[in-house]
Amino acid sequence: MSAELNVPVDPSTPACPEPGHKGMDYRDWVRRSYLELVTSNHHSVQALSWRKLYLSRAKLKASSRTSALLSGFAMVAMVEVQLETQYQYPPPLLIAFSACTTVLVAVHLFALLISTCILPNVEAVSNIHNLNSISESPHERMHPYIELAWGFSTVLGILLFLAEVVLLCWIKFLPVDARHQPGPAPGPSGHTGWQAALVSTIIMVPVGLIFVVFTIHFYRSLVRHKTERHNREIEELHKLKVQLDGHERSLQVV
Repeated sequence: MSAELNVPVDPSTPACPEPGHKGMDYRDWVRRSYLELVTSNHHSVQALSWRKLYLSRAKLKASSRTSALLSGFAMVAMVEVQLETQYQYPPPLLIAFSACTTVLVAVHLFALLISTCILPNVEAVSNIHNLNSISESPHERMHPYIELAWGFSTVLGILLFLAEVVLLCWIKFLPVDARHQPGPAPGPSGHTGWQAALVSTIIMVPVGLIFVVFTIHFYRSLVRHKTERHNREIEELHKLKVQLDGHERSLQVV
């Protein structure tokens, strides 16, 4: 039975008629149905591979644009910030600002490096209008690096950028109303700069929490969607397998 089913497929062959059609018996109909199933599964696998390729290319493009933009803003913020020489900043504030800016730029530049190295190879394959060229793309082998760049650029990098905004507000507003006072800030009472920095922090904390909750919810929804889609595909393949097994048993009885 398996030797008879290994027949080359002609793409110009018309659709298979129902069993009982004139000139075709039940054995020929089962064989033609099996060949059409194999051909359709082959095209489905190719379509899935190309969809993965386009998704990887979109992630690399988004990571490169986001990383270049946010790292540039962080560098401009560090260079353009003007520290008051007559005001004594709290040392932990300056250390936190310097560390946050450095880590932010390093994370985004690392994501930009990965995107810059992998994206040209993916673009070269995606622009070739040939279904068999999908095997030449490195997106499957480099999938962990693509996900790493995507996570650094969209999750860790944005959280660090939010922290950068808060620290920059404290450095910018703390010297207000305290330029002629030696020593650190006197406190919240009558200190407009301290109050402005505190307000920015209060606003940014729920924004950061909303960002984290949305990120977790988005990835859980995405994983759930992929799981349901894979389960449907497995169920369809199982039904087709049961139908083919039933046809084979019926042919053996005949």
